[in-house]
Amino acid sequence: MSEPLILALDQGTTSTRTMSFGRDGQPRNSSRCEFAQHYPQAGWVEHDPEDIWRDALVTLREVGEGEAVEAIGITNQRETVVLWDRATGEPVHNAIVWQDRRTADTCARLKADGCEPLVRERTGLLLDPYFSGTKLAWLLDEVPGVRARAERGELAFGTIDSFLLWRLTGGRVHATDATNASRTLLYDIHRGAWDDDLMRLLDIPAALLPEVRDSSTIFGETDRDILGRAIPIGGIAGDQQAALVGQACFAPGDVKSTYGTGCFALLNTGEKAVASEHGLLTTIAYRLGGVTTYALEGSIFVAGAAVKWLRDGLGLITQAADTHDLATRLDGNHGVYMVPAFVGLGAPHWDPHARASITGLTFDATAAHIARAALESVAYQTADLFAAMAADGSSKPGRVRVDGGMAANDWFCQFLADMLDISVERPANVETTAAGAAFLAGMAVGVWSGTDAVAASWREDRLFTPRMAASERATLAAGWRDALTRTLSK
Repeated sequence: MSEPLILALDQGTTSTRTMSFGRDGQPRNSSRCEFAQHYPQAGWVEHDPEDIWRDALVTLREVGEGEAVEAIGITNQRETVVLWDRATGEPVHNAIVWQDRRTADTCARLKADGCEPLVRERTGLLLDPYFSGTKLAWLLDEVPGVRARAERGELAFGTIDSFLLWRLTGGRVHATDATNASRTLLYDIHRGAWDDDLMRLLDIPAALLPEVRDSSTIFGETDRDILGRAIPIGGIAGDQQAALVGQACFAPGDVKSTYGTGCFALLNTGEKAVASEHGLLTTIAYRLGGVTTYALEGSIFVAGAAVKWLRDGLGLITQAADTHDLATRLDGNHGVYMVPAFVGLGAPHWDPHARASITGLTFDATAAHIARAALESVAYQTADLFAAMAADGSSKPGRVRVDGGMAANDWFCQFLADMLDISVERPANVETTAAGAAFLAGMAVGVWSGTDAVAASWREDRLFTPRMAASERATLAAGWRDALTRTLSK
């Protein structure tokens, strides 16, 4: 008899992965597929939902076939929008990705009309093209025939989790969890319900929207032909909230920062939804047993994506790990800064029209300077988030738990600790997004009794403590602020 396993289907911005976890909470096996990115126009980013579905099936079967799978959890790139036919399951258009900027003018118009206070009060979010609602409105208005079909009840809307859940259950379940719902601009995070005023504001038919459930609950069962038998789907959470769970940040004041395509820092605020006055988002961290836990979130759009650009766009590196070696060749940044506003800037600046820049270049600059500037930019942006959290009244945390691909880079983790002046704690398993999905699913089927049992499985790999002089930190931060000011569009 094979070991009982929990599967986590981790659907990200550039790849789809399935990981298996044992009852000790540690990873066992994984399978990953990269998929194509589509850029129809400047600032537009799309995915083919059929690519995502194909890779989900491939990875689930590679990891789960023939195994004693107890449950499946789903975690997903948030804010990415899919609209599909309820009868056939076929998407009516490519998915519009969270990075997409096509609705910037719509958001600006709504702000000018004075709509943002209502949006902030109900959703904890800002009017920015990052979020799902204006993308959905664009699909309804710009794809021929779609609005009429939506109003007849023929179509279903969802973020990627909902689309995968629909497909995995053979179209029997149209649902999402509270974390994903909280990112749509349509969900009242205080009442825990879709909001009629916000639906009217964006002209969204209620019939499109999925049922909203807890993050850990039985959503349904997979079709038997996927893994040979029906498997409970027991957990769903957006990727950053899943990482918060995977990092066992269950107490108010706990904070994690995930470094994947973007960077997302979440501070657990408990059962209190803290309103930010300094550019952060108020969001749902998770909902368990009907009880909602909230978080303050800082969202940075480009982190690992800048390293990917060094590899794929410039050809300066052949693999992400090369940035560690390049950065360590230098005794400093020599005044070279990168502001990676390739798709605008997120928190705390929220400038969708900003574009990336590299400043301070001289003839002495090399590939190493640019690679180091890319890594440093992520730490500077994180420091801006932590400064915003402090300005909103949060106490300075003693440490931050980090995860994601960039967290494997020792040079980056040390520089991050130096710029934050906080200890940086890296877990033994940096793939905490997948772990969080597995924990949520496992709690739903009784593998873990609750959050205390999940926390007991967390393991530390390494602790990075600050060692930079305050004067050097201040000089570097001043250089960053200068580069940032030159890049902002307003």
